[in-house]
Amino acid sequence: TAPGQQLRALFYALPPAESSFRTVEEVPDYVEKSIPFFITFIGLEFAVSWIQKRKLPGRINDGISSLSLGILSRLPDVLFRSIELISYIYVWNNYRLFELPWDSPWTWYLTLLGVDFAYYCFHRMSHEVNILWAAHQVHHSSEDYNLFTALRQSVLQKYTSWMFNLPMALFIPPSVFAVHLQFNLLYQFWIHTEVITKLGPLEWILNTPSHHRVHHGRNPYCIDKNYGGTLIIWDRIFGTFEAEDAKVVYGLTHPVNSFDPIMLQLRPLAHIWNTFWATPGFCNKLSVIFKGPGWGPGKPRLGLPEEIPVITGKEVPFNPCVPAYLNCYALVHFAVIVDLYTELLASMTMLSQGTVLLRIGFIILSLASFGLLMENKSKAGILEIIRCLVFIGVYRFGYFRSQFSFLGNAYEV
Repeated sequence: TAPGQQLRALFYALPPAESSFRTVEEVPDYVEKSIPFFITFIGLEFAVSWIQKRKLPGRINDGISSLSLGILSRLPDVLFRSIELISYIYVWNNYRLFELPWDSPWTWYLTLLGVDFAYYCFHRMSHEVNILWAAHQVHHSSEDYNLFTALRQSVLQKYTSWMFNLPMALFIPPSVFAVHLQFNLLYQFWIHTEVITKLGPLEWILNTPSHHRVHHGRNPYCIDKNYGGTLIIWDRIFGTFEAEDAKVVYGLTHPVNSFDPIMLQLRPLAHIWNTFWATPGFCNKLSVIFKGPGWGPGKPRLGLPEEIPVITGKEVPFNPCVPAYLNCYALVHFAVIVDLYTELLASMTMLSQGTVLLRIGFIILSLASFGLLMENKSKAGILEIIRCLVFIGVYRFGYFRSQFSFLGNAYEV
């Protein structure tokens, strides 16, 4: 059945016979169709965490921040086709050396390995090259570790990751690549959890929650380890594997301390810009961009391990004190934005470009406003009043529409 297929797609368990297609146009949007399972598994994680530890696996402010970053990362896809597919198809059409059969199981399994190895290479470079890290650090900025964290993605990362897949375009059909690109992404959703401990012999081959917890840690033993997407074999081969040991403390070695999705996306770029101009010497300036985020003049490429902050076990996550009603307010209004975003995805082909841009602009404004509210910033209230007035105007004139018509009056109230 279709729901059964979507569930198995999350675990990379759709065999070649069920997931091979002649053309890219025939390939389902597995990611979009998996959204109901994302919600189901998040609910299940909350239930299991409560049963196991009598506490929830995350916080409202961090969860909304993660989901906001997830929505933000998908907004460019509303306007443009995926650069990963566009570039891949271009190379395939103009430079392919030979063509593997799209319906062969061997092609399917080779692409599985190829996409995962390309992901390993890109992922490792994203930690070892400062300009790539500036985009990727968004995913690591949460100090919680749960399924919300899996949805915490960068807007900019996809504009560099596409290059690592291009060698496959010389011989692997785009339709096969498009399937595995999604499967590789979907597989990485369920490993962002603390409720699953160890998976026995599977730990030797697959990337598991235990392995990926290490990757998200800021403990010195966790830094720059376990880059695999679906498979952990690449880390074992290239010496970047580390087993889970001491309790993992999550987040960045130097926390950003913000829930504003715009700030989380742009602050690292601003830091690189300022460091670039403050660093003397042309070669040193280039090193600021292309060496590791811990590099400085006179240091090795990836910085000095002894400069990584020591973990004491007393680290307190960024958690500004805000009234409970404000959290409830942000949660309710965020649910409204999720509804409007989902409706935009469903109807974008029938909308004018101006309406689409207006909706995207309002969604970005809303996500930024929620982030400032949850930080209890002094000017957040003024921005939120402006946002609500804008909403009433665009909703009255029909530029916004809920998926649920009966909620129209409630939204205006």
